[in-house]
Amino acid sequence: MSASSLDTFVSALDTQDVPCERTTRSSFVETLETHIRGPTVGVPLGDLGVELSETDVTVDPTPAQLKAAHTGVTPASFAIADYGSVVIPDSSDGAELVSLFVNRHVVVVEAEDIVPEMEAAFARFGEQFRTHLDSGIIATGPSATADMGDLVFGAHGPKEVHVIILEPTDE
Repeated sequence: MSASSLDTFVSALDTQDVPCERTTRSSFVETLETHIRGPTVGVPLGDLGVELSETDVTVDPTPAQLKAAHTGVTPASFAIADYGSVVIPDSSDGAELVSLFVNRHVVVVEAEDIVPEMEAAFARFGEQFRTHLDSGIIATGPSATADMGDLVFGAHGPKEVHVIILEPTDE
C-alpha cells in the first residue's frame, strides 16, 4: 500500500459522503463505539487483529437479531482506492448479510489492504475467486437508486456507510 492509495481512498470516500476514520488497533474499540447506533450485529474481525468481544456488537446473530439491527460491522478483504470501494467477502459467518440488511454499515479495513485501482483488485482476488468459486460484494458508498424519481438511499442496502481504516502500527 502506498501513501497515495490511502489518500486516494480517503478522497474517494469523501466524494461519496462516506465518513472514514483512521485508527490503531489499540484505539479500535473506542473508535468503533463512536459509529455504533442502535442494536448492532457483526462478524468476527479476527484476521484484522481486532475483536468485537469488548463491544456491544452481537456476533453470530440470529435472523431476528439481524432483522432488528440498525448497525452492522464487518471486515473488508481489501479496498479499491480510486473507486472508494470495499470488498466484502462471502463468508460462512454471514458478512454479506450483515453488510446489506442494516441501515448503517461500519466496515473495517487495514490500510495496507488498500489497492490503487480495479486492475490491482482483480489481480488480488481474481485467481482466488476462480480457484475456489468464491464471491463477494464490491460496495461503493451507501445503497442508492433514482429508478422512480428522486434519489433514495437504502433501497437495496445500507443508508449509511462508515469506514474504519486500521493503521499498521500503534505509534
